[in-house]
Formats: sequence, structure tokens, C-alpha cells
Amino acid sequence: MSTQLHANLTAEQVRQISDGLGEPEWMLEIRLDALEALGSLEMPKVIRTPGRDWTNLHDLEFERLVDPLNAAERKDQVGPDEVEVLGWEEAIESHEELVRERFGSIVDPQENYLTALSTALFSTGTVVYVPEGVDAEDVTVRTEMNSRSLFNYTLVVTEESSSVTILERQSTGETDVSDGTGGEAASDERYYSGIVEIAAGENSYVQYGTLQNLSRETYGFSAKRGETDTYATIDWIEGNMGTQLTKTETSTLLSGDSSETRIVGAFFGEDDQHFDIDLKVWHRAEHTTADLVTRGVTDDVARSVYEGVQDVGRDAWDTSSYQRENTLMLSDESEADASPKLIINNHDTEASHSATVGQVDAEDLLYMTSRGIPPRQARNMLVEGFFVPVLEEIEVDELREDLEGIVADRLRN
Repeated sequence: MSTQLHANLTAEQVRQISDGLGEPEWMLEIRLDALEALGSLEMPKVIRTPGRDWTNLHDLEFERLVDPLNAAERKDQVGPDEVEVLGWEEAIESHEELVRERFGSIVDPQENYLTALSTALFSTGTVVYVPEGVDAEDVTVRTEMNSRSLFNYTLVVTEESSSVTILERQSTGETDVSDGTGGEAASDERYYSGIVEIAAGENSYVQYGTLQNLSRETYGFSAKRGETDTYATIDWIEGNMGTQLTKTETSTLLSGDSSETRIVGAFFGEDDQHFDIDLKVWHRAEHTTADLVTRGVTDDVARSVYEGVQDVGRDAWDTSSYQRENTLMLSDESEADASPKLIINNHDTEASHSATVGQVDAEDLLYMTSRGIPPRQARNMLVEGFFVPVLEEIEVDELREDLEGIVADRLRN
């Protein structure tokens, strides 16, 4: 990706986006500061070995993909009555002080080039606010992208002793894609960006599940990050199935004593898809627990790159932190790389990490075919079974069933 700005990206455009959403002056200033910082910011870090970046973030031409004033979507936001599920404009109007306190407090708007671009240009968003003591399920946010580029923002705030289960989905709809200058685009390539911040209050619980199934012509970037108070829990469910290239980070900052997190991920790459999966946990308080579980499949000439980091701080006494990543390659031409890391600065820690990359076990396949199961069916059954440890962790029935369906469809094709 190039750090050169879109030829028509201006402060006036940013003002138009902010005015259209009815934002106060302080929000406009954050946007304009992010816009100004673009020229000096670097791309997000990627896994690197001597002489090679495993994901190339420098060749995507933003001048073709980013069309800030022509964002179009269809968004469906629903939840139970006791939880506030608000569009961005409505949230600013009814909870301005809450938004001002929390916006950009977990994901720094100027952390890198792509977070700053998202901050300057996002035109759609959702705020989920869960009051103290409320237990809520079935909060669903569906975003259908109907434009060349779309920048989305989600903020979740839970008060003390509350809980919420959220499913957020991204897909691509029909659209008349232009090149941003009034002419027809040279291709159907698109760009989607999503920022998610979760602030989990004391003794609260959040399960946030996402299913990204954008069109194969889309390039996607997401940064999902949460912070826990004392006794709080944030569980992430990551389903990445769509896009041409996905660069995604999902992470939790365990700031409160006895807080917990779990990050469960699944991906399936086919054709020439590329997934860059980055998971991180920062243990910064006592008695914290983390568990990272990811399973993925690559087929055809698809490629996956995984990095998982468990960072235990000096004051994180009595830490438990575990990480497991497994990738199954269905073709000789597909590729998968994994880089699990432990950074431990406190000796009172129990931690482990592992990663495996391999193909369908030949003995298992022989066992099944020798009992009359056709080879293709036997392979598909083994792959579906490979995902079971991840699927069993998903409490949201709709997300689990949709992931199972997408995997089955790809195996049949």
C-alpha cells in the first residue's frame, strides 16, 4: 500500500463527512489531526523474516479505491430493549460525553497509517451501551457494503456487572462502483476498513463475534481491541472468509485484576486469497487469564500468515496464558506461516504457545477410504472435523451455523 494520499482527499471532504453526521467540533478536530498525520505514519507492522515481509501493504493504490464522499451501505442494528444499539449520529446526540471519553482510548487514531485513514474518513458506525446489571443477548449489527470504499467504526461500552453477546457481520451487496472522479472504475476492487473498541467495565462480560465475508475483490483492514476492568471478560470470535487480502488485528489489554480474555479464530482461504491474522494479549494486572485458539485452512494458491503474541508485564503476577494455532493445507501450492511469541517479564506465570502447519493426515484418509468412504468425501469430513474445536467455543448459534455452512460450501466446490 502506498502512503500517498488520494488525489482528492482534502480537509473539506473530512468536514463534509463530519457535518453530515452532526458531529461536534472536538470530533472534527480528531479527524483533521488524523488526516494531517497521514503523511508521516507507517503502515501496520507485518510478520517479517530477513529480506521478506510476508504481507505486502505497500502496493494497494488508494487513489483508485478510496472514495470518501461516496460511501454507501445497508446497516441493520438490533438488540433487546434494555441495551442501547445506536447509529453513530444518534450516539453522538444522546451520549456525547461517553463517546468523547471512550473514542480512541483503546485504538490510537494515529497508531499507523490505516487507523488514521479510518479515523479521518469513517462515515458509519455503531455504539453499543450496556447499563449496569443488564444481561443481554442477540445484539446483531449487519453491514452490507455498497460502495467502492467503506470505513466503519464500532464502540462497545459495558457498565459494572453487565453482559452482552454481539454478532457483527460484513458482506458486499450490489453497487455501481465509480473511480471517484465520475468515470467508470477500471476494476471491481474495493476497500473496507473497520475499527472496534470494547471497554468492559468491572465484572462485566462481552462476547463479540464477527463474520467477515466480503467479496473476493475487496481489500480489508480491521483493528479490534478491548480493555478489561477488574473481573471483566472479553471473548472474541473471529471468522474470516472473504476478501482478496485481509490484514486484521484482534487484541485485549487485561488492565484489571482477575480479568480474562479468549480469542477464537477460524479462516478458510481458497483461490489466491491472503489472510494476515494478528492476535495479541497484554497481561498488565494480577491473576489474569488468556486463551488464544485459531484454526484455518488454505487451498489452491491461498496464503495465510499468523502472529500471536502473549505479553506478560512485570506486575502481572499469577498469570495464565495459552496459545494454539493450527493450519491445514489442502493443496501443495497453498502456503501457511505461523509465528507464536511469548514475552514474559514476570516469573509467576504459567504460559504455553504452539503452532502447526500440515496437510490432511494420510493415515486418517486411508482409514476412512478403506471403509468405503469416497476420497473427496473423506477429506471433507476430516476438514469439517478439524474446525470443531473452534466451533464448539462459539456461543452465538447464528455465527457457528454460518461458519459451518461456508466451510461446507467451499469443500463441496
